[in-house]
This record gives sequence, C-alpha cells and structure tokens, in this order.
Amino acid sequence: MRLIAPNLWQLSGFPPNIINTYLIADGNEVVLIDAGTRYMTNRILRTLKRFFAEDEHKTKRLTAHALTHVHPDHQGASKAVCDAYGVPLWCGERDAEPMERGLANSPDAQGVLGLLMRVWSGPAYTVARRLQEGDMVAGFRVLDSPGHSAGHISFWRETDKCLILGDVLNGMNLMTGLPGLNEPPVPFTTDVAQNRRSIRKLAALKPDIICFGHGAPLIQKPHKLEDFMRRLPM
Repeated sequence: MRLIAPNLWQLSGFPPNIINTYLIADGNEVVLIDAGTRYMTNRILRTLKRFFAEDEHKTKRLTAHALTHVHPDHQGASKAVCDAYGVPLWCGERDAEPMERGLANSPDAQGVLGLLMRVWSGPAYTVARRLQEGDMVAGFRVLDSPGHSAGHISFWRETDKCLILGDVLNGMNLMTGLPGLNEPPVPFTTDVAQNRRSIRKLAALKPDIICFGHGAPLIQKPHKLEDFMRRLPM
C-alpha cells in the first residue's frame, strides 16, 4: 500500500500502476475504489487483509466498495470483495444496469472490449447505491464524468484538491507503457466528445493530486494538465 495523500492509499499491483485500485477513508468510513480484473482478486484481498491487520487501534474496517465505472479492469474483483467483507457495492447511476446484468451479457461485448469483458470481468452483482453528482463518499464528493462509460464518475476532495478520475484520463500510454497524460483509447470509450467535456470539467478544478485508473498518480504538477488541455481537440 502506498500513501498518496492523507487517508488515500494506492494498493500495490504488478506491474506497478498498470491497473490501479485505491482505498479512501473518512472517520469510520473506509471505501475501496475500483477492483481491477478478476485475476487481481487474490492480490486485492491479501492487501486489504494486511492493511486492516496492521491497524494498531483496530478501528478501521471496510464499509463499502465503489467503482469509477463498470469496465472489466475495474470491477473484476468487486463481487469477491463485497462478499468477503459483507459490504455494499456502489457505482454511477447509468453504470448500475450493466453491473447487475453482467458484462459478458452486455450489448457492448463486441470487438476488443468484448473480449476483455469475457476474459477479465467479474460476476454480476447488485448495486446497493447508485451514486450521483454531489453524493459524498468517505470525504470525497462524487462528480459525474461520463464519456468513457455512460455512468463514469470521479471523486473529488476539495480540502487538498485531490481527484480520483478513473479513466477520464490515463496517466500512461496503454500501448507503450510510457508515462504521460493520454485520452483513454477510442475503442473502449462510449462517447469520445462527451469524455472530452468531462476532461475539461475536471481540469477546471485545478487538482494538485490526480489518481488515475492507469498510470502513476500525478502530484503537484498542474502544468502537465494545463499543457495537455491546450492540445486537447474540441
């Protein structure tokens, strides 16, 4: 586990930063954000077990699991986590139906994305809370940020300008593995124009800490986002 900011941890993964999951806390509320592919299930469960075991005061416990969006590399271990800890699953309102139906049964399960849905996705699971703009999750405010998926959401903490933005932007080139800001790949994005509007919406917050679904966190380098925005097509 890597501490990114107060009460925000990035779970370890291999290779590092390729597919990210995060843990956020606010008082007694502790929430896992995203859950990798189904092949990451054992690693995520081991990491959570170790994290809570190392809490010397034994006051922390997982209270919920939330998704930035319902893609196979973000919900793969969701059912296993919810079952293991007896916690509810939350996601954006417009992504709840595909989560509950199962990604392998999605009408979008075509081409490369369809292959990943069949290979990486976890089982269907009931969504207990359909998150909307303005909802609070462990000290972070939910922001609608659709485009990459219809119900994509992000999490924003004003106090330290910390943003968990899922796949609205990637912090690396998924083809080469090189670090840097990139739009998510077109074949995996429901509405590219809408996603660009979401990029602009989030960039207007001027975040100091950006946590991506893919790529290392970007910390106190606002000029990188500003430079990217100047090159972003309309």
